[in-house]
Amino acid sequence: MPVVNATVAAIFEQIADLLDIQGANPFRIRAYRNAARTIGGLGADVKTLLEQGTDLRDLPGIGDDLAAKIREIVETGQSALLRRLQKEVPPTVAELLRIPGLGPKRVRALHDDLDVQSLEQLLRAARDGRISQLPGFGKKIESRIVEAAQAQLSKVRRFKLAVAAQHAEPLIAYLRATPGVGKVVIAGSFRRMRETVGDLDVLATAQLPGKVMERFVRYEEVAEVLSHGDTRGSVVLTSGLQVDLRVVVPDSFGAALHYFTGSKAHNIAIRRLAQASGLKVNEYGVFRGALRIAGDTEQSVYACVGLPYIEPELREDRGEIEAARIGRLPNLLEMADLKGDLHAHSKASDGHD
Repeated sequence: MPVVNATVAAIFEQIADLLDIQGANPFRIRAYRNAARTIGGLGADVKTLLEQGTDLRDLPGIGDDLAAKIREIVETGQSALLRRLQKEVPPTVAELLRIPGLGPKRVRALHDDLDVQSLEQLLRAARDGRISQLPGFGKKIESRIVEAAQAQLSKVRRFKLAVAAQHAEPLIAYLRATPGVGKVVIAGSFRRMRETVGDLDVLATAQLPGKVMERFVRYEEVAEVLSHGDTRGSVVLTSGLQVDLRVVVPDSFGAALHYFTGSKAHNIAIRRLAQASGLKVNEYGVFRGALRIAGDTEQSVYACVGLPYIEPELREDRGEIEAARIGRLPNLLEMADLKGDLHAHSKASDGHD
């Protein structure tokens, strides 16, 4: 089961949050938060370390109990302690800790006195004036809670690119192992290398898309299946990251990859160029009337509107189309371009042997 460091870290953070709400020993809470940071910041995959026989107790802040819990999560994808805590404290209550000014004591008071168990209930209680009547609260705090709860409810959860990559790589490898599958790539803001991503847009080619979709929804990291069709599906992983899969025929791969990579502003600009030439560009290809004239590659899509290929990282409609038109696209750095000197320290000059 492909369990990544980010999953282990997320479970430890959830455990710490729930223990905090319960008023558990502060040292115990801190131990889980420190362990989450340690595992989340590891350069190596914790599953690989275990398979190699590495003693996790050698990691900073990891003792016998935490090492055993890490192994449990890696081997099962779950934590018995987290399941127990979630039965004792509704999981939505932990979300209240994200509201500025709401620490564990106040969250417990809101839960125990007003039965507040979600952000929606928190906002309703604040608007009704019930929170200001509780000891330790007041009108000013209640007003701040209204503003913070509204902002939190309107916020779309986003994942750092490096964290999303930890979830994306094993999923892509899993899908590529599907019999009959052709290409499998990640599009969207992930492919454009944005700092954060809201979800993962996965594109695949296959002559029998149903097999790919069946394998997709059976992925062991799937926590919830949002939709499951013949050529498109959407799931939520245990980490909370949403993944959308679209399966297309090979002849449409380039057009679909361009379409789902975005950005929206860049795609609109390309469509306008196509319309000026009497063409139509969509996720299925480039069309002149009813005749499909391109779309198997992204290069063919750009060529139809008189442009060279534009790298995904540049597709934000911030001057890249004009630069492409006059042959002034920048050359992006590649790994081969990176050079450096090895910097090393010794004890030769510190006065010691």
